[in-house]
Amino acid sequence: MITAIITGDIINSRKAESTEWLPALKGALNQYGSTPKAWEIYRGDSFQLEVSAEKALYAALYLKACMRQYKNLDARIGIGLGEKTHSASRITESNGSAFRHSGECFDSLKKNTLAIKSEWPELDQEVNGYLSLALLTIERWASNASTIIKTAMENPQLTQTELAKKLGKSQSTISESLTRAGYDEIMQMEKQYRNLISHR
Repeated sequence: MITAIITGDIINSRKAESTEWLPALKGALNQYGSTPKAWEIYRGDSFQLEVSAEKALYAALYLKACMRQYKNLDARIGIGLGEKTHSASRITESNGSAFRHSGECFDSLKKNTLAIKSEWPELDQEVNGYLSLALLTIERWASNASTIIKTAMENPQLTQTELAKKLGKSQSTISESLTRAGYDEIMQMEKQYRNLISHR
């Protein structure tokens, strides 16, 4: 049974008060389980999260949207796919190939702020190719667009009109923001990732 381990940290965390972004990070991680078994925050601005392999990319994109709501902040994320051979009461004490791949992937991040590592080099090459292109757009997400993306990801069933009502914005603002952010294309990439994973 393959699982996914996300290892990340907050870029520029020292430039903002943690009271501002930490509740948002905890809220985002809470969507995927409870601490400390499913996720933990350590060293102030680093985190680890376990999710199903299928949900891993969605969770990573969601975490980036949550952090990019704050000026100059972002999340650097390494996704590791593999096995969990030891399950402890704390995620940071569990281990297996998923943890090893996640740590190696995170440590190898240089220019890119999101990548994946698994036991299938051809999968990694394909998905990381998609991510390199997607990041050209993601890293231009403005804070107000990131809030719209975060809300859209939390409520995939809502229409743009319903999103606009929820956020107190006009439908045209929602439409323009999502189009500029490449939202549909990025969600298409996420769907393709799920498709690739389902064949493993």
